[in-house]
Amino acid sequence: MSTAGQVIRCKAAVAWEAGKPLSIEEVEVAPPQKDEVRMKILFTSLCHTDVYYWECKGYTPLFPRILGHEASGIVESVGEGVTDVQPGDHVLPIFTGECKKCRHCLSEESNNMCDLLRINCDRGVMLADGKTRFSIKGKPIYHFVGTSTFSQYTVVHVGQVAKINPAAPLDKVCPISCGICTGFGATVNVAKPRKGQTVAIFGLGAVGLAAAEGARICGASRIIAVDLNPRRFEEAKKFGITEFVNPKDYNKPVQEVIVEMTGGGVDRSVECTGSVQAMISAFECVHDGWGVCVLVGVPKIDDAFKTHPMKLLSERTLKGAFYGNYKPLSDIPNVVDKYLNKELGLDMDKFITHSVPFADINKAFDYMLQGIGLRCLIHLDA
Repeated sequence: MSTAGQVIRCKAAVAWEAGKPLSIEEVEVAPPQKDEVRMKILFTSLCHTDVYYWECKGYTPLFPRILGHEASGIVESVGEGVTDVQPGDHVLPIFTGECKKCRHCLSEESNNMCDLLRINCDRGVMLADGKTRFSIKGKPIYHFVGTSTFSQYTVVHVGQVAKINPAAPLDKVCPISCGICTGFGATVNVAKPRKGQTVAIFGLGAVGLAAAEGARICGASRIIAVDLNPRRFEEAKKFGITEFVNPKDYNKPVQEVIVEMTGGGVDRSVECTGSVQAMISAFECVHDGWGVCVLVGVPKIDDAFKTHPMKLLSERTLKGAFYGNYKPLSDIPNVVDKYLNKELGLDMDKFITHSVPFADINKAFDYMLQGIGLRCLIHLDA
């Protein structure tokens, strides 16, 4: 492209300080360096992780910053040594990476804990030189989880760029880059419910409903949702949820309620809230002898998980799932192909409940903070 090797000036939504509305600014985006890819972002959507680090409640503040990590776009140019993608390729940026060289990447037992490119929410610079690729009038603007997709152009390490089938509609597959794979994979790849089993899903955001979709596709007979917002239940029925439990409606722990409902506990549970109390409840509501609980949500930095050791000794299993146990570069292209071929059973239209032009990106934050809808798609070229 004619822009290769040159600084690109484009629009980006910059977070200047914690909790304040993002500001649409003209930023300079430097060319990609060794092992880097510069891409044009066409669609991005808002994830709870962006909100957590925008609010900075309990996290180290790092501003000014360009947030965003759930997105889709097209490669504009590549840096030295990049051969896996080329200009014009359709890609998904992934907040965690795959260097394909470290012990984790080479292991058959570890899917996405890459030593080099594992998610790092505190690092605001690129690995190649410890500098940012964004600036405004010479002032550096920090990156976020190596993606910073709230910008019309961004620079990403090649190990965080998944090349996908160009036939895939970029607006539909955008949430696959984070939320959908995180929830769906936690159920299908980690919890692995068998046909006819019961599953409890804690949290009915996009990740939780993707987990519910996984349970439905696996053939679960009962999918019990646990959420504090009763307005979410009707929407959740579209994703296979059969029953709804609001902890506020009971004067005892919700895990006791679920154990009574199911005659001893559910076969599988998937926690997608980040609340440590929900995590404890999710674990303690699974059946002894074979129950499996999978934790997905990200807790606060000082949270501690507390349960009685007998819960484990009675042969319940507690697992964690990161990005649905998918390898970013090796697995995500196949996930997109399966979606295109209707092999996954996922209806992406159910997840994208709102759509706004880039100038209205703060509306996406409003929707999420108010608990309205699931994913808001942001059109960066609009």
